[in-house]
Amino acid sequence: MPTLHTYDYAIVRVVPRVERGEFVNVGAIVSCKRANFLKAQIELDEARVLALAPGLDLVPVRATLRAIPDICAGGDAAGALRHLSARERFDWLVAPRSTVIQTSPVHTGRCEDLDLALEKLIARMVRVAPAG
Repeated sequence: MPTLHTYDYAIVRVVPRVERGEFVNVGAIVSCKRANFLKAQIELDEARVLALAPGLDLVPVRATLRAIPDICAGGDAAGALRHLSARERFDWLVAPRSTVIQTSPVHTGRCEDLDLALEKLIARMVRVAPAG
């Protein structure tokens, strides 16, 4: 019988004008405490973000988004956060913020393959299906 993992996830969003509350989903973070699993995948669609805020400076947005997978990995690139457990890093990443980079509320899922669950979240929640 396959092992089912219960995991938590949040969708990463770019909110170019926080006061308007409009956002573009740009990634996902998956955490499974039991499997000591914490990974994020980011796919920034700059054209979609700029459609909401044509003058937005994407340089700091890109830098912040690049940091998310590094924080998940927990190595030297995670800075001081590398000293936290995987679950503590997840909790830090998904804490509510009033900034351009935010996350959705945390949701729970079950799967056999955590990497595949992350890929499916990206496909369903971040990528835009081709027209037609």
